[in-house]
Amino acid sequence: MPAEGVTLAPRSDILTFEEIVRLAHLFVALGVDKIRLTGGEPLVRKDVENLVASLGRIEGLKTLAMTTNGMLLPQKLPRLFASGLNALNISLDTLDPRKFEEITRRPGHEKVLEAIRMALDYGYDPVKVNCVVMRGFNDDELVDFAALTEDQPLEIRFIEYMPFAGNGWNDQLLVPYAQMIETIERRYGMLLRASNGPNDTSKTFQIEGFRGKLGFITSMSDHFCAGCNRLRITANGSLKVCLFGKEEVSLRDAMRAGASDETLTDLIHAAVLRKKAAHAGMYTLAASENRPMILIGG
Repeated sequence: MPAEGVTLAPRSDILTFEEIVRLAHLFVALGVDKIRLTGGEPLVRKDVENLVASLGRIEGLKTLAMTTNGMLLPQKLPRLFASGLNALNISLDTLDPRKFEEITRRPGHEKVLEAIRMALDYGYDPVKVNCVVMRGFNDDELVDFAALTEDQPLEIRFIEYMPFAGNGWNDQLLVPYAQMIETIERRYGMLLRASNGPNDTSKTFQIEGFRGKLGFITSMSDHFCAGCNRLRITANGSLKVCLFGKEEVSLRDAMRAGASDETLTDLIHAAVLRKKAAHAGMYTLAASENRPMILIGG
């Protein structure tokens, strides 16, 4: 969360549930079989359980996932699970309650831990835990996070610190994934490489004898752009074909101007064909204009 906070968008600017479901049907018809609700924080959206239920009924959709900070998850998970949510990522950047409040600017560390325990109890396997690693802040917790995978179906996903507006990025805070692996291997020995699909954004490893896994999202030191097939529709209906790209196509404006499904499909095709082979590199990204991550939504 930027220190100055963020200005929330008017409700009229963001997609309605009906608009989200319409676009979801179009993307599934085009071959998308996984949809993730993310943020910002998706669980602050009123009646999000109803949206999950509508998406869960789309024929051809195999995975309906959510990335959440976990704060509201304990009270909402029963309905989300019943509505078809079948994959969960929970963000947790530190195991230290004091540092948690420093970076999130609010209390709630125990609530997030409760959310992780509850997701495990509901049978999510794996429960993915997203951890953005920053030098001098939480890089001393890598081994502690790795230890959580010993006897639980957790996948700790260590994410290289990425530049977005308002997050104070600089290269001195970046911990490349090779250094993360070295730190963990000093404690546990050589990590075992797990299999990854051709479009996975995470390099997956496992500590020998442990039940869970470790993932490394290496956007800065070893980008995976060639295999990335992710598309994002922001909360206000703009299609981003790259998380780091400034270019956006407003599907919301097209829908509200009366665009047919065929016209929307043409807009999507054209945007995807303009997708660049790779992002511009971390120093260029740091100097480029982009939304704060918390305002990207999706």
